[in-house]
Amino acid sequence: MNQKDYPIQPVGFTKVRMTDDFWAPKIETNRTVTIPSILKRCEETGRINNFAKAAKLKSGNYAGVWPFDDTDVYKLIEAAGFSLGLRPDSELERTLDDVIDLIAAAQEPDGYLYTWRTIDPVGVREWGGPERWSNIARSHEHYNAGHLFEAAVAYYQSTGKRTLLDAALKYADLLDHDFGPGKRRDVDGHPEVELGLVKLYRLTGRERYLRLAQFFIDERGRHEHRRDYGEYHVDAKPVLEMDEARGHVVRAAYLFSGMADVGALTGSSAYIAAIDRLWANVVFKKLYITGGMGAIGESGKAVGESFGDNFELPNLTAYNETCASIANAFWNHRMFLLHGEAKYLDVLERVAYNGIISGVSLNGDEFLYPNPLESDGKWAFNVGSPTRSQWFECACCTANIARFLPAFPGYIYAVKDAVLYINLFAAGDADVEVLGTAVHLTQATRYPWDGTVTLTVGLDRPLEFEVHVRIPGWAHEQPVPSDLYRYLDESAEKIVLKVNGTPAAIDLAKSFARLRRTWKNGDKIELVLPMPIRRVIALEAVEEDAGKVALERGPIVYCAEGADNGGRVLDLALPDQAGLQAEFRPGFLGGVVVLSGKAVGSSGERDFLAIPYFAWANRGAGEMAVWLPRTRLKT
Repeated sequence: MNQKDYPIQPVGFTKVRMTDDFWAPKIETNRTVTIPSILKRCEETGRINNFAKAAKLKSGNYAGVWPFDDTDVYKLIEAAGFSLGLRPDSELERTLDDVIDLIAAAQEPDGYLYTWRTIDPVGVREWGGPERWSNIARSHEHYNAGHLFEAAVAYYQSTGKRTLLDAALKYADLLDHDFGPGKRRDVDGHPEVELGLVKLYRLTGRERYLRLAQFFIDERGRHEHRRDYGEYHVDAKPVLEMDEARGHVVRAAYLFSGMADVGALTGSSAYIAAIDRLWANVVFKKLYITGGMGAIGESGKAVGESFGDNFELPNLTAYNETCASIANAFWNHRMFLLHGEAKYLDVLERVAYNGIISGVSLNGDEFLYPNPLESDGKWAFNVGSPTRSQWFECACCTANIARFLPAFPGYIYAVKDAVLYINLFAAGDADVEVLGTAVHLTQATRYPWDGTVTLTVGLDRPLEFEVHVRIPGWAHEQPVPSDLYRYLDESAEKIVLKVNGTPAAIDLAKSFARLRRTWKNGDKIELVLPMPIRRVIALEAVEEDAGKVALERGPIVYCAEGADNGGRVLDLALPDQAGLQAEFRPGFLGGVVVLSGKAVGSSGERDFLAIPYFAWANRGAGEMAVWLPRTRLKT
């Protein structure tokens, strides 16, 4: 088995127990509300019955209009697998076991698993072509397989049950039989199978899965044996020639994540150099202040759900698909594991606290597909209305966020040799191994509402190692790790770091504060990150945000919503001199810090309230804006 891997290894999510007031309730709501809601919708829309029909246990046509509807069931199982890894739930497990039995029964004898073709080999041709693999630019056959593989690994690791895993391995072996050098040379129009194959490789050690993932990556953009699928499918250039993020955002970010995985596992410096270039392009020129990606919805200029041109970052028509934000988190976590730089975690944190959780309602059963930075309360791309919905005909985002939330604890800590990384801040505890020694960490904090973090080290015996505590970019005058956005004024407040009550020098390496000592049981690290209200302005090249300001406090991006501002915010201006105050309101929108003060409207000065962006659209349709003019609008 290949021994190469990411230099830094994450501490698994099952080793981390979150007790905070921010993420822990969201993860529990995901378990008790979101996952059951998605399960119900998959039953009602026929997605689960499609497997029964393919298994000839029921009769009827394929239910649905998309060839990738199978993946909503797979992502649901993956979400449930992660959730079961955190907290056993026998009823949920029994229900999913029944669904998995249907999936296994739907699999064809040689391993092929794609319900639409199995149910209706003729009707699938618009998407899938006359035969297997004959139109994988559109069919999503490999995309479906990738999500099956990821679900199978998650469910097996949490339950030890092999039914879905055996089905996944059988399908992976079929792909390996049909595709590769000297065989069929083609790539799916939607990258994803690469991620699933890597997970199967990690679990089984079967090198052929890693080789196949690399083959699919290397074949992208090469058209000697097939037609060119084009930029939208991230197929215009070979991956090593890419230097600008173009095309469908989710496809691109899944591909870049797969490149990181395969690059780490094979030692391919060329892959890593390519994704370094692409990351810089996104973060310096194409990233929204919320961490979202995807300027283009449906328009005459480009096919939808895509990156725009450099610095093209519209607010009202921003697409920022929830799936794209999740893919951005996947990609940036992998970049950190490769390079050990906190800047990647800065992007991950920004998108997690803003661009991802905005996609699910506070009550857990309503969703946003696009996540614009402005709303007129009337219309939004793709879904018609800017209000939340319990389901979408194309439902990829709903189950995607359900699988992200229970896996989130796995982003908080990481280890490399004698270094323990504190990546993110959330109250709870974790079991970590450093230099073969068990270390128990306890983290106490009210983050993201308060910047004081206390870490307590538990050890059976003294041990010398380094603790690297991330100092977020927002805490040292950098909203994002580029010049795309900057704070209007510098903050005079200082970061404080102490060990056992004694001030410690902030010795930064890659934006981590390094603390090396012989740690003893009960040692405490205290970090104080000041959280003043910050005004953010964009680079002049971002024409949409010229003369405008956005508000942040800590990692949280704020917006003004009509519900708090007399029904109208699109006529508001927020002068630089307008004072603002922060206040925690425990019973409001689940308990959030709000920003209040005075703004200027079309009829003069009026009261102003800003809420965390992630909490917007929980009170019906209405106007919303993240970016506000700094001077009064002309009337």
